[in-house]
Amino acid sequence: MSERLLRLSGLEPFVLTEQIPFVNVGERTNVTGSARFRKLIKNRDYSAALEVARDQVENGAQIIDVNMDEGLIDSQAAMVEFLNLIAAEPDIARVPIMLDSSKWEIIEAGLKCVQGKAVVNSISLKEGEEPFREHASLCLAYGAAVVVMAFDEQGQGSTTERRIEICSRAYRILTEEVGFPPEDIIFDPNIFAVATGIEEHNNYGVDFIETTRWIRQNLPHVHVSGGVSNLSFSFRGNEPVREAMHAVFLYHAIQAGMDMGIVNAGQLAVYDQIDPELREACEDVVLNRDPDATERLLEIAERFRSGPREEKVRDLAWREWPVEKRIEHALVNGITEFIDDDTEEARQSAERALDVIEGPLMAGMNVVGDLFGSGKMFLPQVVKSARVMKQAVALLLPYMEEEKRRSGVESRESAGKIVMATVKGDVHDIGKNIVGVVLACNNYEIIDLGVMVPPQKIIETAREVNADAIGLSGLITPSLDEMANMARELEREGFDIPLLIGGATTSRVHTAVKIAPGYTRGAAVHVNDASRAVGVVSRLLSTEHKADYVESIRTEYKELAEKFARGEQQKSRLPLAQARANAIKIDWSEFTPVRPRFTGIKVIEGLSLGEIAEYIDWTPFFRSWELRGVYPQILDDEKQGEAARTLFNDAQVLLRQIIDEEWFSPRAVIGFWPANAVGDDIRLYTDETREQELVMLHTLRQQTSKRAPRPNAALADFVAPEGTAEDWLGGFVVTAGPEEIEIAKGLARKNDDYSSILVKALADRFAEALAEMIHARVRRDHWGTSPDESFSPQELIPEPYKGIRPAPGYPAQPDHTEKRTLFALLDAEKHTGVHLTEGMAMWPGSSVSGLYFGHPDSYYFGIGKIERDQVLDYAARKGMEPAEVERWLASILNYVPGEQEVVAAE
Repeated sequence: MSERLLRLSGLEPFVLTEQIPFVNVGERTNVTGSARFRKLIKNRDYSAALEVARDQVENGAQIIDVNMDEGLIDSQAAMVEFLNLIAAEPDIARVPIMLDSSKWEIIEAGLKCVQGKAVVNSISLKEGEEPFREHASLCLAYGAAVVVMAFDEQGQGSTTERRIEICSRAYRILTEEVGFPPEDIIFDPNIFAVATGIEEHNNYGVDFIETTRWIRQNLPHVHVSGGVSNLSFSFRGNEPVREAMHAVFLYHAIQAGMDMGIVNAGQLAVYDQIDPELREACEDVVLNRDPDATERLLEIAERFRSGPREEKVRDLAWREWPVEKRIEHALVNGITEFIDDDTEEARQSAERALDVIEGPLMAGMNVVGDLFGSGKMFLPQVVKSARVMKQAVALLLPYMEEEKRRSGVESRESAGKIVMATVKGDVHDIGKNIVGVVLACNNYEIIDLGVMVPPQKIIETAREVNADAIGLSGLITPSLDEMANMARELEREGFDIPLLIGGATTSRVHTAVKIAPGYTRGAAVHVNDASRAVGVVSRLLSTEHKADYVESIRTEYKELAEKFARGEQQKSRLPLAQARANAIKIDWSEFTPVRPRFTGIKVIEGLSLGEIAEYIDWTPFFRSWELRGVYPQILDDEKQGEAARTLFNDAQVLLRQIIDEEWFSPRAVIGFWPANAVGDDIRLYTDETREQELVMLHTLRQQTSKRAPRPNAALADFVAPEGTAEDWLGGFVVTAGPEEIEIAKGLARKNDDYSSILVKALADRFAEALAEMIHARVRRDHWGTSPDESFSPQELIPEPYKGIRPAPGYPAQPDHTEKRTLFALLDAEKHTGVHLTEGMAMWPGSSVSGLYFGHPDSYYFGIGKIERDQVLDYAARKGMEPAEVERWLASILNYVPGEQEVVAAE
């Protein structure tokens, strides 16, 4: 029997294992807890409401709590509409949903439309046992987990004794009478406000903590949650104090067994970073340690109300510490200024140079690893630590080589050798490089083969160095097929070492369904981000834990694959003819497309790095460093703020140097052509007579069954059909230039991985900013669809303008091979230096391409999953030979031959 774990899902599964100490349930999509969200829902501004949900997920919410209980809205209709909108947003829908309402009919309406395995919040005994059994049975039938409130016919449990009485009774009924799985039960023993001035409330925090401890010790397999913001209600308006109270409360409640909580995922203070005076005052209140605790907290609260942060004064007192502590401090804080002197001092007092590495340097990196693992350091800080470590090791290497030559002493043993590569056809490596740095910090030897690496090169290197594991990375969707092919090659070559899978397009489900089955000798394991890499690799290479860990992965992936197969059988999709009948309907008799100021192609000259920089969207920059949040708010985030500010300041210094010294040579080419839609395709003409076809661009159509009036979209719908109106289509290719590659390599050779990765991340931002800047010029000047548009560069980030620029290979057109047509139209390689790899990636990687659609109602969407009838129709329209079809499906649409459906890559 499998382990009794809470298993939930949105688009992706979520399993609450012992490795996850606490689950953040995002609270901001709750109309009773967020005034902003309530206003958005009341005004039916669902687009902005979705951004609230997206922010919660980006800030670390593993579940989002959705509550529509508001007297002035139709709560049931709002719940259904919002959940349906979430379902169309993969970056939100990937996490499980907690359906939160005091009305059963609203919860049931949500259960009928939510995807995946949800959580019902909540059921209770307040109306008696019969309704409780009925609601629990329905939750069981719908396949949902439940939150059970400590509430019965006599009221809410407010003391430890009453809470225990209610929870134990509910547990007995659920497990013995209803047959509810205990691992799907989440008790909420009621978090009440403390520090209210009412003496009876003083022990509420202690009562919750003690109840939690009793529940986890006496009610097997259950979980404990609560609405954390309730605790600090009496300090509303003073967010720093509230966040400190929440952090202190969670610190003790989690130790007692609380493993879930409804929190604002973007505003959680770090316990040991709270001002000591404030932390002690909060602790006295939460733990009821002092009768005067409330008064004392009130006295100091105003001093901690939000205000400008004081600039830190440089403190060099640490330079007086012993050399071992100085080295540790330098590693933890990423300070390279003194590391050569300190390393040399340590070497002179050591017997061997190797002893400095195995002693103070590794001790310091162990501290870094512990802080990173516990969430007290963030990725940019770790990469800076690695820079310090590499600089120190570089100083020691000549001495170690000399010692080895004289005495035959070998270098230190690594924790394992890992060959890493970006797969054939793909050029993106920022994520791979970051993972490599983090693993190297933990004493793993990294053999990085770079980008566009064919399978045979990876296999030969792995044999040559006797690798302990192989890590594959990829960003574009064709890379998924390369990874599956690599797994089959490893199987054929007799390998059994772990295969690590990572990159933006990869997922646990894809790894389970498409990669792991081809590598049965070894284990193919998805690594979600750099913070997980060390834990995964250490277990995979551990002689003690490897077998159990590999078996658990195989069991988990087998269950994922089976669940995926079952889910695919149940999906409702339309035949292609019906989907086409439900296309986007535009009345072309009421709209006259705008004629561009020119047709053909135009190279954009005189591009200024300084001007382009004004258009940078910094939010994705932080995301590439695994800092989750929205710029500029992330700079003031209580948990990540310090790391984000330091990273941002470093980026600004390097950005200024890039601009002043003209490190990059940005280039751009655009074009416009007379165009009309022909079914699901777009015909471009050689000239305005529209008598001769230039090329045909092919598009795919959504086939998911939609509720009226939502259409089944294809990009061709935004272009006037032949015979209705004269229309035009645009295209573009832009690049920051190829210089970043050699610059980044040069910095890496100097043991400065931090600056190397920073350069690549900034080059990516320049490319995206250039695409945004040129699109603005297109709308105002070159095409003139919005000649009076006056948005500032930063106002363009939420895309308030009319028109879109979708790219082949992305959700609205997942076929990367359409780039070939676009590049040929623009003669892109000649005009920009950008060329396509065999996997359809653009080189250099800091490049962007796409099409311009001018219709004001055009919008971005995802094709999703399509039926085989469209696959064959689309292949025929592209003029593919039958023998090519299966290979094309595998590489472009992530299709496994023999399946009845095909997954369109997103």
